[in-house]
Amino acid sequence: RDEFAHVARNDPAAPSISTLANILSRHDAVMKCQFDAFADYVSEAEANGVENYHLYEWTKKTIEDPAKKAKYLKSFTLYVGGEEVYEKDKADELEAELKPLVGGPIVAKMFKYDTDPAHNPQPPHRG
Repeated sequence: RDEFAHVARNDPAAPSISTLANILSRHDAVMKCQFDAFADYVSEAEANGVENYHLYEWTKKTIEDPAKKAKYLKSFTLYVGGEEVYEKDKADELEAELKPLVGGPIVAKMFKYDTDPAHNPQPPHRG
Protein backbone atom coordinates (compact mmCIF):
# COMPACT_ATOMS: atom_id res chain seq x y z
CA ARG A 1 0.00 0.00 0.00
CA ASP A 2 2.93 2.32 0.54
CA GLU A 3 3.57 2.41 -3.20
CA PHE A 4 -0.02 3.49 -3.87
CA ALA A 5 0.24 6.25 -1.26
CA HIS A 6 3.38 7.52 -2.99
CA VAL A 7 1.59 7.46 -6.35
CA ALA A 8 -1.52 9.16 -4.94
CA ARG A 9 0.63 11.90 -3.45
CA ASN A 10 2.85 12.49 -6.48
CA ASP A 11 0.82 11.40 -9.53
CA PRO A 12 -2.90 11.15 -8.70
CA ALA A 13 -3.76 10.58 -12.38
CA ALA A 14 -1.53 7.48 -12.61
CA PRO A 15 -3.13 4.38 -14.17
CA SER A 16 -2.33 2.27 -11.08
CA ILE A 17 -4.90 4.23 -9.04
CA SER A 18 -7.35 5.01 -11.86
CA THR A 19 -10.20 3.19 -10.09
CA LEU A 20 -9.88 5.60 -7.17
CA ALA A 21 -9.24 8.63 -9.39
CA ASN A 22 -12.36 7.91 -11.47
CA ILE A 23 -14.56 7.76 -8.37
CA LEU A 24 -13.11 11.00 -7.04
CA SER A 25 -13.61 12.70 -10.40
CA ARG A 26 -17.30 11.73 -10.48
CA HIS A 27 -17.73 13.49 -7.12
CA ASP A 28 -15.60 16.57 -7.94
CA ALA A 29 -13.23 15.34 -5.23
CA VAL A 30 -9.46 15.49 -4.89
CA MET A 31 -7.02 13.94 -2.42
CA LYS A 32 -4.58 15.84 -0.25
CA CYS A 33 -1.87 13.99 1.61
CA GLN A 34 -2.32 14.69 5.32
CA PHE A 35 1.43 15.15 5.81
CA ASP A 36 1.42 17.81 3.08
CA ALA A 37 -1.59 19.50 4.68
CA PHE A 38 0.24 19.61 8.02
CA ALA A 39 3.42 20.94 6.37
CA ASP A 40 1.39 23.62 4.56
CA TYR A 41 -0.19 24.65 7.88
CA VAL A 42 3.24 24.98 9.50
CA SER A 43 4.57 27.02 6.56
CA GLU A 44 1.53 29.30 6.61
CA ALA A 45 1.86 29.79 10.37
CA GLU A 46 5.54 30.62 10.11
CA ALA A 47 4.85 33.10 7.31
CA ASN A 48 1.96 34.82 9.13
CA GLY A 49 2.92 34.59 12.80
CA VAL A 50 2.61 31.36 14.76
CA GLU A 51 0.74 33.09 17.61
CA ASN A 52 -2.43 32.99 15.48
CA TYR A 53 -2.16 29.26 14.75
CA HIS A 54 -3.24 27.36 17.83
CA LEU A 55 -2.16 23.95 16.50
CA TYR A 56 1.24 25.12 15.29
CA GLU A 57 3.39 23.45 17.99
CA TRP A 58 1.55 20.12 17.80
CA THR A 59 1.59 20.13 13.99
CA LYS A 60 5.28 21.02 13.77
CA LYS A 61 6.21 18.25 16.23
CA THR A 62 4.05 15.83 14.26
CA ILE A 63 5.75 16.46 10.91
CA GLU A 64 9.20 16.31 12.52
CA ASP A 65 8.53 12.90 14.13
CA PRO A 66 9.69 10.15 11.70
CA ALA A 67 7.05 7.62 12.81
CA LYS A 68 4.24 10.15 12.53
CA LYS A 69 5.58 11.40 9.21
CA ALA A 70 5.46 7.84 7.85
CA LYS A 71 1.87 7.49 9.08
CA TYR A 72 0.62 10.78 7.65
CA LEU A 73 2.37 10.24 4.30
CA LYS A 74 -0.14 7.39 3.84
CA SER A 75 -3.20 9.34 5.03
CA PHE A 76 -5.30 11.47 2.73
CA THR A 77 -8.13 13.95 3.16
CA LEU A 78 -10.75 14.21 0.44
CA TYR A 79 -11.89 17.64 -0.67
CA VAL A 80 -15.19 17.92 -2.56
CA GLY A 81 -15.71 21.00 -4.67
CA GLY A 82 -12.53 22.43 -3.18
CA GLU A 83 -13.88 22.16 0.37
CA GLU A 84 -12.56 20.07 3.26
CA VAL A 85 -15.97 20.17 4.95
CA TYR A 86 -19.02 19.42 2.80
CA GLU A 87 -22.65 18.37 3.07
CA LYS A 88 -23.46 15.00 4.63
CA ASP A 89 -25.25 13.75 1.50
CA LYS A 90 -22.12 14.38 -0.59
CA ALA A 91 -19.98 12.60 1.99
CA ASP A 92 -22.39 9.66 2.12
CA GLU A 93 -22.47 9.30 -1.67
CA LEU A 94 -18.69 9.41 -1.92
CA GLU A 95 -18.31 6.97 0.96
CA ALA A 96 -20.74 4.51 -0.64
CA GLU A 97 -18.81 4.49 -3.88
CA LEU A 98 -15.41 4.20 -2.17
CA LYS A 99 -16.46 1.44 0.26
CA PRO A 100 -15.73 -1.45 -2.15
CA LEU A 101 -12.09 -0.29 -2.36
CA VAL A 102 -11.54 -0.39 1.43
CA GLY A 103 -9.28 -3.23 2.49
CA GLY A 104 -7.90 -3.59 -1.02
CA PRO A 105 -4.46 -2.65 -2.29
CA ILE A 106 -5.20 1.08 -2.71
CA VAL A 107 -7.46 2.02 0.24
CA ALA A 108 -6.55 0.43 3.57
CA LYS A 109 -9.13 2.20 5.75
CA MET A 110 -11.66 4.98 5.43
CA PHE A 111 -13.00 7.35 8.06
CA LYS A 112 -15.77 9.91 7.78
CA TYR A 113 -15.91 12.69 10.36
CA ASP A 114 -19.01 14.56 11.46
CA THR A 115 -18.05 18.21 11.86
CA ASP A 116 -21.44 19.35 13.18
CA PRO A 117 -20.73 20.88 16.63
CA ALA A 118 -24.09 19.58 17.85
CA HIS A 119 -22.74 16.03 17.43
CA ASN A 120 -19.30 16.62 18.91
CA PRO A 121 -18.15 17.76 22.33
CA GLN A 122 -16.79 21.29 22.17
CA PRO A 123 -13.90 22.66 24.21
CA PRO A 124 -14.87 25.13 26.92
CA HIS A 125 -14.65 28.77 25.96
CA ARG A 126 -11.71 30.62 27.42
CA GLY A 127 -12.67 33.88 28.92
